[in-house]
Amino acid sequence: MTRTEMLMDDIRSQIISGRLSAGERLPSVRKYAVTMRVSPSTVVEAYERLAAGGTIRARRGSGFYVTGSHQAPLSLVEKTADYQRDVDPFWVSRQSLDADPEVLKPGCGWLPADWMPVDALRKGLRQLARSDAGLLADYGSTHSSAALRRLLLARFAREGLSASMEQIMLTGSGTQALDLICRFLLRPGDTVLVDDPCYFNFQALLRVHQVTAVGVPMTPTGPDVAAFEQVLIQSRPRLYITNSALHNPTGASLSPQTAWRILNAARASDLTIVEDDIFADFEPELSPRLAIPDGLERVIRMGSFSKTLSASLRCGYIACRPEWIDGLINLQIAAAFGGPSPLTTELIASVLAGGGYRKHLDEVTRRLSRARKEAVEKLAAADLTPWIIPRGGFYLWCSLPAGMDSTTLARRCREDNVIVAPGNVFSVSQTAGSFLRFNVAHLSDPRVFSVLQRAMAEQRETLPSAD
Repeated sequence: MTRTEMLMDDIRSQIISGRLSAGERLPSVRKYAVTMRVSPSTVVEAYERLAAGGTIRARRGSGFYVTGSHQAPLSLVEKTADYQRDVDPFWVSRQSLDADPEVLKPGCGWLPADWMPVDALRKGLRQLARSDAGLLADYGSTHSSAALRRLLLARFAREGLSASMEQIMLTGSGTQALDLICRFLLRPGDTVLVDDPCYFNFQALLRVHQVTAVGVPMTPTGPDVAAFEQVLIQSRPRLYITNSALHNPTGASLSPQTAWRILNAARASDLTIVEDDIFADFEPELSPRLAIPDGLERVIRMGSFSKTLSASLRCGYIACRPEWIDGLINLQIAAAFGGPSPLTTELIASVLAGGGYRKHLDEVTRRLSRARKEAVEKLAAADLTPWIIPRGGFYLWCSLPAGMDSTTLARRCREDNVIVAPGNVFSVSQTAGSFLRFNVAHLSDPRVFSVLQRAMAEQRETLPSAD
């Protein structure tokens, strides 16, 4: 605990105990500094932080006073999360994002912090600190960083996707990118096609937009094309949302034949496709995409930098028809008064432009390859079988022994501070109850497997006998 935090705790304790009451003046900065044997600047920082939180308030020329409401200081301990809530598309996100540091998270969707290029980020932050006042204090432009958009266009060109600056915009995150697309193209009651299983936050966002999600079964080479074509006839969806490469959660990647048939079916049905390419940089070689042969006519490409660079730097992008960009930007202005922070976009651009980013990706790809091999062996020993072995990325979609339920297993593991991702949070049809999604980068701690095996053993005892 820092000295500033120590002073803040002391003031809060005095308020809770009644030694300082509502409306009462706090000791002067100099007097309190002498009493607590700290510098006056430390007292000033503590008082300012308490004032920012509403515990005290400043009166110009008079000092600091306890606020009239005791609600804030009396609620110092946050309510413990309700882990018995429904295990739905929000469950894994809430558990992973709110987890204490000691909680193990093999079900989360990001790499460990020490796998990320933190040295390059620190260097970039130091450089940004010397920027002019405009970058540090002003809003960004509506199209946001030209430097970052140019870097994205260069990457598209290397893949064979032709686009222009007028076809790309930056957003506050990948999730915001999809939210803006849904706001722009959908209305309540519309139907949207998703893979089954698919990334659980796709479902959560579609629920917010009051549209109907319809699933198409996944195969190791992409969506089941016959089922896809049938759903287009029966349900007439407005959008199809997918990961073409290193699919979340299965790890599958499109085959050329599947990509060709999906695009033909989409053209015949006037279907718009949203291709989330967030895992592209983890591929050893580029696999087929929908946006490249389509040329951004009916395929919208989106993505972000949270998986490869930093989940703390919230920034996404949309690439689509040029005539749609203005409407999407207007929605972003209405919702957030502009795009991502200029500081964020310039920091991302500086790291991507540096020579260290490619080395970082090469190292992460090698580490993931080793982690994947080790994970497959450990999971097999625990009687968990990968659906496929992905060509890259960090997910393994694994089946449980016959009769076992992954939701029950997830609840039991959470009691022992291990967060796993049960299959049905990814499944629109709720047919993935025998699957778990694992992040291989978070499977090195042996406690994960001891908790899993204990939970599985307990569940076996409840299964009907084979006799």
